[in-house]
Amino acid sequence: MRLLPRDEKFFDLFSAVAKLNVEASRLLQELLRAAPSARRPIIDSIKRLEHQADQITHDVVGRLDRTFITPLDREDIHMLASRLDDIMDLIDGTARRIQMFRPAEPPAGAGMLADVIYRATEQLAIAVNTLEKDRNGAVLEACKQVKALEEEGDSVYHEWVGRLFDEGADPLTVIKWKEIYDTLERTLDQAEDVSNVLESVSIKHA
Repeated sequence: MRLLPRDEKFFDLFSAVAKLNVEASRLLQELLRAAPSARRPIIDSIKRLEHQADQITHDVVGRLDRTFITPLDREDIHMLASRLDDIMDLIDGTARRIQMFRPAEPPAGAGMLADVIYRATEQLAIAVNTLEKDRNGAVLEACKQVKALEEEGDSVYHEWVGRLFDEGADPLTVIKWKEIYDTLERTLDQAEDVSNVLESVSIKHA
């Protein structure tokens, strides 16, 4: 028996946020394929997930204050929780921009980026779920996949932002979708940031 308790609940909380990120990214895919009249319920659902992720992240911070011995370094716990929550914030940010700008039918590139984000959040969920008892390098392999997806997303981003500026494009449409594309791209950058944290934690505690 341990003389002092070590709170393992942190891993469950990380997994809960990672799962919410997967669900939010699935809704983002749906949002970027929905007719303008069908967007509002999807945007509201993403916002509810964002609130849930915030609550879990606050729980992580509260537990850090109450727990004497933690399963990972305190700074790693705080950073991982914050970075996972940042993914959710950016997904919600994309949804909010679509709500504010009310753009017409999305270009195919936006849906392609949403697909890449979904796959990245799936890989992050695998990494987070295997972090506590990593076997056969599952965390590092999932992180490797996230980095490859970020590169794939970069290619999609550059291609489709370039298409926005084709001759004869409506300036307002360009402004709206450039902002949305930028937020989607930042979401993938954030996913890579989370993978870097997970990679560091996995190596440190191997």
